[in-house]
Amino acid sequence: MPETHNGDIVALVPQKRGLAALSAVPGVRPVLYDVTAPLPAEASGAEVMVVPSRPLDRVLALVRELPSLRLVQTLSAGTEQLTGRLPGQVALSSARGAHGVAVAEWTVATLLAVYRGLPTYVTNQAEARWQPRSTETLFGKKILILGAGDLGTQLRTRLEPFGVEITMVARRARHGIHAMDDLPRLLPAHDVVALMLPLTDDTRRLAGQDFLSRMRDGAILVNAARGGVVDTEALLAETRSGRLRAILDVTDPEPLPAEHPLWHTPGVLITPHVAGNVPEADERAWKVAATQIGQFARGEQPANLVI
Repeated sequence: MPETHNGDIVALVPQKRGLAALSAVPGVRPVLYDVTAPLPAEASGAEVMVVPSRPLDRVLALVRELPSLRLVQTLSAGTEQLTGRLPGQVALSSARGAHGVAVAEWTVATLLAVYRGLPTYVTNQAEARWQPRSTETLFGKKILILGAGDLGTQLRTRLEPFGVEITMVARRARHGIHAMDDLPRLLPAHDVVALMLPLTDDTRRLAGQDFLSRMRDGAILVNAARGGVVDTEALLAETRSGRLRAILDVTDPEPLPAEHPLWHTPGVLITPHVAGNVPEADERAWKVAATQIGQFARGEQPANLVI
């Protein structure tokens, strides 16, 4: 819990948009910095730093140059690159809540594309080939959502109008939500397994050989979380055989090398980590960041603190 500040705290921001977003926050004085250049003079007293995702090594080096720093705020929901790598006195807060709508929309769009066979029709159009066929439907599918935070709850809201049956899973069981321990029983009963989890020590390669082997034949694995949540080699084995399908916005490794077999595996749809990339993404992220930094400036614990 931060102490109460008598004067304005200095918050370093990597974008001009950040100046506008934080200038209206009481008790905060935003200062622009360039992650590729030396820090401005005001940085010596900065207590907050909003950081971009890249270049990570440079971000970490800058953090170590700030003797007064007490909070690092990201503009992304994922923080695995920074977790455990900040100085002991520096807290970490995420932009959880900024990207759930866009990621949920991407998930619905790609599921509809796969079930209604749109990739095949795009290929047919490129070849000027008229070839009608029957397709599957999203209606009536049983969908297992792993993660009951912003991403998972936004996905549930957007899937429900399609007449699907949804089961939610989180780290801890609560009303209407199962615990991870229930996965062995739940996986065989669902048509879609959607990964909406942060990458942590507990979730790294969660979707491995045992996990995937329990999924029903023909099921779809959707990964909108982080590539490391899935064991790529285990997924390749299941998709190459045709037993499972996959929709991936994130991969391990990432970016996916051009020669990687996932690109050409039947039943696999890949997008290049763009699920949250919409024009409003930056605005939403800065709105969340402003809320978190405002809480810190008031002496409160930021709601998105990574613990």
